[in-house]
Order: sequence, then structure tokens, then C-alpha cells
Amino acid sequence: MNQTFSKLNFILWVVLLLMIFSQAEAYDPLDPFGNITIKWDVISWTPDGYVALVTMFNFQMYRHIISPGWTLSWGWPKKEVIWSMVGAQTTEQGDCSKFKGNVPHCCKRVPTVVDLLPGVPYNQQIANCCKGGVVASWGQDPAEAVSAFQVSVGLAGTSNKTMKLPKNFTLLGPGPGYTCGPAEIVPSTVYLTPDHRRKTQALMTWNVTCTYSQQLVSRHSTCCVSLSSFYNETILKKVGINTPRKDNVPLLQCTHHMCPIRVHWHVKVNYKDYWRVKIAVTNFNYRMNYTQWTLVAQHPNLNNVTQVFSFDYKPVVPYESINDTAMFYGMKFYNDLLMEAGPLGNVQTEILLKKDKKTFTLKHGWAFPRKIYFNGDECKLPPPDSYPFLPNSAQKYPVAFSRIAGFMFLLIALV
Repeated sequence: MNQTFSKLNFILWVVLLLMIFSQAEAYDPLDPFGNITIKWDVISWTPDGYVALVTMFNFQMYRHIISPGWTLSWGWPKKEVIWSMVGAQTTEQGDCSKFKGNVPHCCKRVPTVVDLLPGVPYNQQIANCCKGGVVASWGQDPAEAVSAFQVSVGLAGTSNKTMKLPKNFTLLGPGPGYTCGPAEIVPSTVYLTPDHRRKTQALMTWNVTCTYSQQLVSRHSTCCVSLSSFYNETILKKVGINTPRKDNVPLLQCTHHMCPIRVHWHVKVNYKDYWRVKIAVTNFNYRMNYTQWTLVAQHPNLNNVTQVFSFDYKPVVPYESINDTAMFYGMKFYNDLLMEAGPLGNVQTEILLKKDKKTFTLKHGWAFPRKIYFNGDECKLPPPDSYPFLPNSAQKYPVAFSRIAGFMFLLIALV
């Protein structure tokens, strides 16, 4: 009996550890509450089913869904069909041969749905649809962090008691990485009428929560970080060459780092009360344009950002007592599109930060970031022992002369 109990206890511990590690893979310490929530609102019953409004909310602070957009699929619990859709469409119709006359939009047991492209006829649209599946992050643009479509389901239950929830949700956005939980019934959504004078309520509502794990996509970083400084350019930028494929079409510019995206952090100037950092993002991918890109940096002095040049900026506060993380992104219609590899495949900014005299130092790599994320994926940092270091003769707080100060110094010397 004791031996059986010990074996059972061991199995329970193994299961618990597996659950912890699986959740840890999807956990992002800089965005602990980030997820994509898919809400189904049953807005009316039909003779053989229901009509639902499906809304996707991207509650991730800096990870968005880029082109070619999201793909959503699920499994029907019975023999349901999709009679019609507004604002989206399935990729396949399936076998609808048993239907005569009125043929469903989709008869597959596991339908796959994609967003419609912009510019479709007005009668095929609903609010927040038709963006080609592109969804902004919540921290970057909450108004654009929503996508929706309407679906009419047949051969389903016609009441809260007879209707069964879809299962096995899968979200691709636009690649792998998302894991979706089961559908859970929640309090019915309350809506305002278009004139905002009357409230209506969904007949039934359920949510599906999907979380992202970089480990599910690839254990190799999709971006890497290089570092340099005004006092010791230990890590230098190297010019790469094109690597053609068999059809002579280059895929990725060949460099020593072989990363599709490189983020370069350069400690540019050290003033008396401020210091300046230059950040450059370079795209080495010949097949990829990054729209609405985001760059997230973690550094203890980012709580004292004074000015950001040529990028938009928002602080990211994952916890109430910590403010060491910032999100940077391009200005709309100016540099929010990071072009493919080539002369235009580069965006850059400079950041002016006020010193915290209690903690600021240029020693021991303090001036370099702790973490860098591009489009929500963590970039690979160089090993700490390769960081640019201060020369032995350097002062504790070396002060960089401005042009005016240098000119005044020259005048004094001449007199």
C-alpha cells in the first residue's frame, strides 16, 4: 500500500512539474498578463442554430500579428455547419454534397477562418473586420488591437441548454507559437445600441484565451543584439554579402551573426547630467517587410527617459514597483515600416536619458540593455565578457565636449 502511494505521489509530482514548465514557456516576465482573448457572443438564435459575433482582442503589450495575418480554427462538437460569414471566410468549403438548394459556406468538421482583405464590398463588412488579419498590440494602438467577424452556425443547438461549445481552438498569427485553452462560459456581454441610449445583452458568451511562447516557434533567436560605445568599440558592425539560393534569389544577407534582424545599441555620449544612446534596427531578410514593428528594451535607467528622437515611445510597467522597460515603435507613415534587406532596411533613433547619480556607471557593462525584444520575440545578447569595457585611464564620469565647448576651449588656447 505504501509503495503504491509513493508511486502515485511521484506521478503527481511529475505532472505538476510538467504543468509548471509548460506554463513557464509561455510566460513573459515583461508582459505577464499578455494574451489574445477570443470572445464569442451569441446574438440571436436561428431555426437550426445561432448567429455569433466573434471578437479577437490582442491584450499583448508589444506583440502584434503581422501580415499575412491571423488564421483561426476549431473543432465542432457535433455536426455543425457554417451557413454564412460576414467579415471573414473559411479557407475551404468541405463536402457539402448532402445539401440541396441552400449550400452552407463551410461543412468541414474543423473549419479554418481568415480575415478578409481591406476594400471588400460594404455588405461583407462589420466593425473591426477586413484588415487582412493584421492586429496591432494593445500597448501600441488599442483601437487597432481588435479584429472581428460574424458567423451563422447551423445544425447546432438552439438554446443555452442544447448548444455545445466549439473545442480545440488553434490560432496562427501568422505563424506558430500560440496555445489556446478551452472555451469557457462567462457573463454575457452587454452592448450599447448605435445611438448609445440603450443597452442590449448577448444571449450567451464564452471566451477562449491564447498565450504565446517563443519556444514553440524556434529555440533559435529571430534577432540578435550587437553593442558598441564611444569609449571602446569592442563589437563592430561587419558588412555582409548576399547568399543566393539555387534560383539566384537571395533570402538572407550573409553576416557573421546570420540573424534576420539585428538591433545595435551604441552608448554615444556621456554628459554631466545626461547620457545618450543610439539604437539601430537592421533587417537582413530579403523576403520580409515588418509593418507596425515594435522594439522593447529593458534597462534600469529607462525610468528617466528625457527625449526620444524619430521613434514613438511608451513605458512598459509589468509590475507596479518596476519601471525599467520601454517600448519603441515607428511613427505612422514615417518609419513604422521596416523594409526588407537593402539600403532602406534600417531604422534608428537616439535616446537622451537623465542620470541617476546613485546608480549610473559606465563600468561592468551597466550602460547596456538587460533584454531586447523585437516584435515580441526576445533577441540574443552577446556574452557579458565581450561587452565594451572602459580603459584603465578613463575617468569615473568622462564628460563629452559639445561643439560649442570645444570651440571655446580652442579660443582660450589661442589667447
